[in-house]
Amino acid sequence: DSVSSDDIQSFDSLILDLPTIRVATDDFADTKMIGQGGFGMVYKGVLPDGQEIAVKRLCQSSRQGIGELKSELILVAKLYHKNLVRLIGVCLEQQEKILVYEYMPNRSLDIVLFDTDKNRELDWGKRFKIINGIARGLQYLHEDSQLKIVHRDLKASNVLLDFDYSPKISDFGLAKIFGGDQSEDVTNRIAGTYGYMAPEYAMRGNYSIKSDVFSFGVLVLEIITGRRNTGSYDSGQDVDLLNLVWEHWTRGNVVELIDPSLGDHPPIEQMLKCIHIGLLCVQKKPASRPTISSVNIMLSSNTVRLPSLSRPAFCIQEVSASDGSNPYSERYARPRHSGYSDNSTVVSSNDLSITELVPR
Repeated sequence: DSVSSDDIQSFDSLILDLPTIRVATDDFADTKMIGQGGFGMVYKGVLPDGQEIAVKRLCQSSRQGIGELKSELILVAKLYHKNLVRLIGVCLEQQEKILVYEYMPNRSLDIVLFDTDKNRELDWGKRFKIINGIARGLQYLHEDSQLKIVHRDLKASNVLLDFDYSPKISDFGLAKIFGGDQSEDVTNRIAGTYGYMAPEYAMRGNYSIKSDVFSFGVLVLEIITGRRNTGSYDSGQDVDLLNLVWEHWTRGNVVELIDPSLGDHPPIEQMLKCIHIGLLCVQKKPASRPTISSVNIMLSSNTVRLPSLSRPAFCIQEVSASDGSNPYSERYARPRHSGYSDNSTVVSSNDLSITELVPR
């Protein structure tokens, strides 16, 4: 993409200088750290005008040149949707690569949803709003924006919640920004998160909008059940969430899995529809999964007939990276469960390297 003079100007308006960011975060103080993940650390800060910000300090290991990074960031900064976290500034000084986002007061979905006390805050109305908002934000990324972005790491910790629990998808430009030139260890292995990875991606590195749809389906089932899909079999549960939901669905008692904190009289029909949509999205074959725009039609219409289901994909068992040479594996192995976290895992299910294919 050629960068026009208008773009250069719009980039200049994004520039924040390093001293401002240092002041905003008390010089990247540990007490200000709110998350840590594959792309770097995240700090809470306050700008001189009082605006609260989330400051993502990217790892030095990104080999991407500043020029390339600028043109990508200009594009990401142009993405504007109420269900995407807004990029409000950039700092590229003294080897630093820092992205500044609007701060989300209710942190990330995983913190609220998987906490037995906090998840009472999420009544069904809020959960349905979150499901709808994620689907709309994803449709914008897949179909309606200039960029046609595939997120590649959609999960509960990448869905942030604003003051009234409207969801905003975060980190949606990072896969694209880092896709080009990340160190080889990462690109020829799979970078994703257990429990959210579509089988064709985990096994063969094939990636498409339908892999994002798979992750969305997992999220929907997590939101309704209040259970984390671990994607591993050693967590005391014999069966992962997708297969647990499927077994109950086929037996006709899936209502038993609805999060008990949702009370006695939830709108069962609407919940069952959402479970049906969630299961459609985690079908094994990408072609059997709906596009996110058809998911939005199903969510908003009471008359559309939902397609029939087959058994969902089995979750990928947790396996360690195939050798110890991966500099990322240790960082990924110990996730910090905090908002704005990015507990990605780099995984190869055998000793073969896997090439990531990113459709344009």
